[in-house]
Amino acid sequence: MTKACAAPLMRGRLTVRAAEAGADIAGLMALRGRVFRGDAAADDRDAHDAGAIHVLVEAEGRMLAGFRLIAMATGAEVGRGYSAARYDLSRLAGFALPILELGRFCIDPQAGADPDILRAAWAFITREVDARGAGMLCGCTSFAGADPARHRAALAHLTRHLAPAALAPLPRGADVVHFARDLAGVRPDPAAALAGLPPLLRTYLMMGGWVSDHAVADRDLDTLHVFTAVDIAAIPPARARALRALAG
Repeated sequence: MTKACAAPLMRGRLTVRAAEAGADIAGLMALRGRVFRGDAAADDRDAHDAGAIHVLVEAEGRMLAGFRLIAMATGAEVGRGYSAARYDLSRLAGFALPILELGRFCIDPQAGADPDILRAAWAFITREVDARGAGMLCGCTSFAGADPARHRAALAHLTRHLAPAALAPLPRGADVVHFARDLAGVRPDPAAALAGLPPLLRTYLMMGGWVSDHAVADRDLDTLHVFTAVDIAAIPPARARALRALAG
């Protein structure tokens, strides 16, 4: 498990910290099992967990959320990440700065829709980005339900936020949904589009992030995901100041 640079972060009742081996990891895997597979005993581990930073969001010792970060020295290492097995990321190979891949973000359903959980998580991520000098944050952002018809409005909205051509992911493997091609020119109801975006993806877009022009259906988890990234240098200055203020 790669060591996190950031010290534990406290925001009100919430603490965000790197997981330690043993009980921390067991609890996190149980949370992932509940959220992604509907069963705390289900095995959600994969080959990327061993080299990841695992992070917990807690309140009074109770785990409310978790995620992992995979640190890469440059774009030449992007093939080590989870996303590279689902998207052809060869255009990122020349990216000269460190990259952090954010993944397996999950919130305990019993925690409710508490926006402070997401804000505290982003504060910790901001600290990690700064500590490592990361130039890009990326990952696969998932919609619940693999059927793209359920997410038509949100996917149509994403056609306004496509990756720059020089960095754009290319399709890899099966179950590819070419939403940018299929929904070109569709103008969805703005309220429906925004309501259909996962909160994590909304945050990426608010920072000036971009997405792949295609999605991938994950039949195992019954999700549809898009590759999502944000160039740290391109984050609007006011937004960057707000994130760093949140990170303290």
